[in-house]
Amino acid sequence: MSGEGPSLRERRRAETRDMIQSHAVRLFTEHGYDATTVHDVARASGVSAMTVYRHFPTKEDLVLYDRYDPLLAARVAARPADEPVVRRIGRTLVETARTLVGPAAREPETRSSPGRDMLLARLRLMTGVPALRARHLDSQYATQRAIVDALLGDAPDPEAEFRTWVAAGACLAAMHVALVRWTREDGRPDLPGLIATALGAAFDDDFHDDVHDDVHGGSGGDAGGPAGPPAGQPDRAGGDSR
Repeated sequence: MSGEGPSLRERRRAETRDMIQSHAVRLFTEHGYDATTVHDVARASGVSAMTVYRHFPTKEDLVLYDRYDPLLAARVAARPADEPVVRRIGRTLVETARTLVGPAAREPETRSSPGRDMLLARLRLMTGVPALRARHLDSQYATQRAIVDALLGDAPDPEAEFRTWVAAGACLAAMHVALVRWTREDGRPDLPGLIATALGAAFDDDFHDDVHDDVHGGSGGDAGGPAGPPAGQPDRAGGDSR
């Protein structure tokens, strides 16, 4: 029936997929991506290589795979329709990052969580392995398409579609810069706050979430780096990509 949660079979499949990916990322981190084979991952996971390939068609997918695109699409579609498109996308990116890494904390050492640690390990590989950097661009394009489709539906106006593609691409580019810095700084900054700061630098708006404000004493607090977010500006016309 519609509306029900995933079946037992689906849950077990997801658990197996997560387990395999966890072992793969650990092995890639410890021994190197190129030095680790799919058979090594299968052996560590206690499954056959065929099972690994059933869940991850390529070796790169062992690092790049995640379930964020459907979540982003659902959340961006659920935001108020009269909200400027950049804010709809930007706030969704910040809120989804908060869901993944957990509440902000004043002390970096208290920010650890399974989701955060896995993301950090995957990003280290994505930014450090040339083959993964190339595939990561394809992954970002898929995320951009998921956002555009969620906002526009099946038969969009060509002009609105163009502007939405621009807005989504610009927001994801700002987030990418934040992710690279977060990875370079070993996950010490508050990631959602850093993404909000990057978006604010690009669009002269305030994208910080309430959790960040509570921890840092307002939206002007530092997101983990030397530059805080710019002061919030009035919203521009809905749908504008600035």
